[in-house]
Amino acid sequence: MLMSAAQSVLVVVDVQERLCPVMDDPRRVLYNGARLLRGAALLDVPVLCTEQYPKGLGPTMIDLRELLPEGSVIEKTAFGAMGEGHFRHALSGIGRTQIVLCGTEAHVCVLQTALGLRAVDFEVFMVADAVGSRRPESERVALDRARDAGCSIVTTEMVLFEWLGDKSNPRFRDVSSLVK
Repeated sequence: MLMSAAQSVLVVVDVQERLCPVMDDPRRVLYNGARLLRGAALLDVPVLCTEQYPKGLGPTMIDLRELLPEGSVIEKTAFGAMGEGHFRHALSGIGRTQIVLCGTEAHVCVLQTALGLRAVDFEVFMVADAVGSRRPESERVALDRARDAGCSIVTTEMVLFEWLGDKSNPRFRDVSSLVK
């Protein structure tokens, strides 16, 4: 099952100011999250971004916040985004079948979002090099559990090149520059 730009939504989960810095490798999550956001913008892939209780955890990290489309941020208190009515409403309004997930923490909010999306039959792609947890073993187990639940585990470059589909895509040079 290939990812398609025409069927994908990029969902950025809780990469926030007071949460991201305590991740095992926050720069990896930010770097790859930014590449995914730039690729989504180039290829017209809609973006939703969640913020878990921003009064306590702060807003999305500036590295990603400045790349987010206007109106894409949804506050939540449920760990899984599908537990938030505004998120479900926004997602249903987009009308696509594939969800590309990145963010933190892999074993809590990202995983619960993935499981919630799978429960209602979305194709879910968890981006292994764009998710993070405080402990590497938590991240590893989250990726295993997501795979066991029917999610595809992918990398940022897999996403970008599958969204492109072909070298003849007019955005090929722009997107391929994101991987150099």
